[in-house]
Amino acid sequence: MNDDIRLAFAHPSERAAASTDVPYDRISLRDYTVEVEIGAFQAERGKLQRVKFNVVVEVLPDTGPIDDDVDRILSYDKVIEAIQVELEAERINLLETLAARVAERILLEPMAERVFVRIEKLDRGPFALGVEIVRSSDGAQPAWQDVVDAPHPRVLFLSNEAIASPNLKGWIDQLDDREAPLILCVGAGDLQCPSTGHAMTQRRIDLLAIEQNAWVLAARDLRCKVVATRTELDWAMKNGQICVWAPSKIVLDAVEGPSASSRDAVGLAAWFAEEMLAKELVVIGADAPDVSMPARSVSSDQATL
Repeated sequence: MNDDIRLAFAHPSERAAASTDVPYDRISLRDYTVEVEIGAFQAERGKLQRVKFNVVVEVLPDTGPIDDDVDRILSYDKVIEAIQVELEAERINLLETLAARVAERILLEPMAERVFVRIEKLDRGPFALGVEIVRSSDGAQPAWQDVVDAPHPRVLFLSNEAIASPNLKGWIDQLDDREAPLILCVGAGDLQCPSTGHAMTQRRIDLLAIEQNAWVLAARDLRCKVVATRTELDWAMKNGQICVWAPSKIVLDAVEGPSASSRDAVGLAAWFAEEMLAKELVVIGADAPDVSMPARSVSSDQATL
């Protein structure tokens, strides 16, 4: 086996040592294994699988005395914390995504210059499936930081009666004129959904029924754009676009999903409003639930909000 092939399968610490002439110090986390729900395939949803992390962080040597002071070094806890924070943020489909986010978070540490991250799935067969990435500190803001800095929206839930109301445009006009971005939520349409008798498949059907109704609302007012991902929502809020929430992806990818049933449209909208750190929840045509932000109900025949 030549040296290139040997290094390709070597531990990240060996890869790091062989890939630079800069006299970095290195700290490493070896064989850190957790159980987590991850994966893009349907068979991986609703199941925990073991995922192993190996991480090497390169830091410039401290020129002064360390004095046995933990505050003068990059603690191993920061590496473990980066992994835990990203695993808890949302359900992730790809190891590549997880590795990049862990690396970006570690590189926020002032001492970190370069990081090697290897992640492996251990339960997909009699072998390990994994990815390995290398990232360097360049002072750029990581992509996930945009989510942290996203504005706080106003969430408006519309009953089916409200969607069909002649007041619809006026309600949207009133809320769109205010400072906060506007996100609209709906429930399923009036037609009865198929019933499967199976919890996981029924949840999918119920969420898709809500998304169908989201498109019905979008057709009533062309300013409203149906949006499914957190990244799209954050971009839309920053750019003044009115959104209609299509819930499937965010609900199914949530680490701690809603306690409300997918058929409890108002409860689902309330969970979403709290996830988005909304400044207000307005419910037209139904009772407002108990939530952490201001919430109010409006009758579907009331023209002024």
